[in-house]
Amino acid sequence: MLFRVALVASLACGVAAPARAQIYSWRDGNGQLVLSNVKPGTGVEAKSYAVPKAPAIRATRFATAERGRAFDELISEHARLNSVRPDLVRAVMQVESAFNPRARSPKGALGLMQLMPATIRQYNVQNPFDPQDNVRAGVAYLRQLLDRYENNEELALAAYNAGPGAVDKHGQTVPPYRETRNYVAQINQMAARPIEVRGNSIFKVDQTIEGRDVPLYTNTKPKTGATTVVGQR
Repeated sequence: MLFRVALVASLACGVAAPARAQIYSWRDGNGQLVLSNVKPGTGVEAKSYAVPKAPAIRATRFATAERGRAFDELISEHARLNSVRPDLVRAVMQVESAFNPRARSPKGALGLMQLMPATIRQYNVQNPFDPQDNVRAGVAYLRQLLDRYENNEELALAAYNAGPGAVDKHGQTVPPYRETRNYVAQINQMAARPIEVRGNSIFKVDQTIEGRDVPLYTNTKPKTGATTVVGQR
């Protein structure tokens, strides 16, 4: 009986204790602040902090310039095929996997672009750890999200992280999740130019107000009613 009580008490203590990990911080070659749970290589001066529940926090992973350049050609090819900015694809890849083709997240995301199982099935990915197969699907999915949100890169990135259902649930805005907002902010810092927050299309919506036809022009596609694209910004 005493043994069982002691065992239950020890398990309870184990559950109650918060998970801790080391977080390292330093400046990269561009002067950007980097936070990672992986200690950087030799020659990098980094500060270290013990952070409770650190495994639940998404941090920009450390990636050497050499590792990123290894995928330049692949990034350029699929960015061109899908009309997506190469610097945007590169930033997504760094935040998602730090250019590690064998990356695997606790949520089941795999490879360079951290493809979820549904995306793997949708784009018929045979081997998510193969860079060519992974980037092909990841960039195509990013293009799909850009089309869905009228080239609003902010919303497309939020959907890539949290899913389009979360973006739509919150009125087609960035969901109020700390991880998602940090994710969008990180990519915005890494990309060559600020991410686009509005679509390029101008829509005309016909409304009837007090018996008169009154046209409304907007850059956001209405969810209901007849609309006409009248121009591009």
